[in-house]
Amino acid sequence: MIGKNTFVKDLVPGRPVNDLFVIAEAKTGQAKNGPFWTLSLEDATGSVEARIWSPASQLYPDLKPGVLARVEGMAGSYREKIQISVDRLEVLPPEDLAGRMHLFMAASATPPEELLAELEALCREHLRHAPWRRFCRKVLADPEVRSRLVAAPGAKSVHHAYVGGLLEHTLSVCGLVLDISAHYPGLDTDTLLAAAAFHDLGKAWELSAGIVRDYTDPGRLLGHIVLGLSVLEPFFAKAKDLDAELVLHFKHIMVSHHGEYAFGSPKRPKTPEAFVLHFADNIDAKLNQTLGVFSEDDPEAAWSPFVRTLDRYLYKPRRVPRQDDPKKTDDKGATQCLLPLKA
Repeated sequence: MIGKNTFVKDLVPGRPVNDLFVIAEAKTGQAKNGPFWTLSLEDATGSVEARIWSPASQLYPDLKPGVLARVEGMAGSYREKIQISVDRLEVLPPEDLAGRMHLFMAASATPPEELLAELEALCREHLRHAPWRRFCRKVLADPEVRSRLVAAPGAKSVHHAYVGGLLEHTLSVCGLVLDISAHYPGLDTDTLLAAAAFHDLGKAWELSAGIVRDYTDPGRLLGHIVLGLSVLEPFFAKAKDLDAELVLHFKHIMVSHHGEYAFGSPKRPKTPEAFVLHFADNIDAKLNQTLGVFSEDDPEAAWSPFVRTLDRYLYKPRRVPRQDDPKKTDDKGATQCLLPLKA
């Protein structure tokens, strides 16, 4: 079978499209001139919306997520985002994905197995309270926990939405809470770090792994905070050396990390440590979105497309050059930056 040549990141409005993509979402709609399909097409570099308009849409009575398809059409622009108008679509057999998953599934730059090893090492190094250290080691050594963590995305679509994303986000949040704890030595760093390590653990059960990232039945009915606590409960039951007050505080930090009821938090933060985790979690989620919004293919762009999840456009300001940035020296010996820095 012909290999993949054009990726989502390569799409340009006004140019034809003829390549392989995975159908991540497929929904039907009704327009004045007939039914149409709205598709989310994905590969390892991102996702793009596609439409099949009537009458062509009627050639495809049933399109399911998770299948590989050859898509022919034209790339255009709708609300400042690329959208493909599909002329023809061919669903390919499942075996055509064999050995090619890396082309169609976005993943963290660091292999998830290495990220998991980093999380284990971080807990060993920074947890001074032996009961918390043993608790985290046993949870992370559990075969089901390990298998789910290495495959889990950090979210369905908003931030860290790729294989290894959950571990990448978790490590980042753990690093932030350690830095904040160093600035505020009165914090209970051990309980805070243990809660940070598992604050989003339930997402490994809330979201399905693989090409199609969608909410599982438990995910829709319970959510990742409840699921995470239920996964950890058997480990708490066996941790006889953990003080009950520490466990209670851990659970509060975990259940309040969304901050407000409006954002799905069962409780609002009521301890300094709970506030720290809430803000660290929010900082990492927001920066994962904002730092990745500008395309490397257009380093001169000053404004991003409209970011729906943040309800705004984002601006890329000129920044002070770092030591490793491209420079030139003028006649007076002053250094100047040749290009605006990439976000």
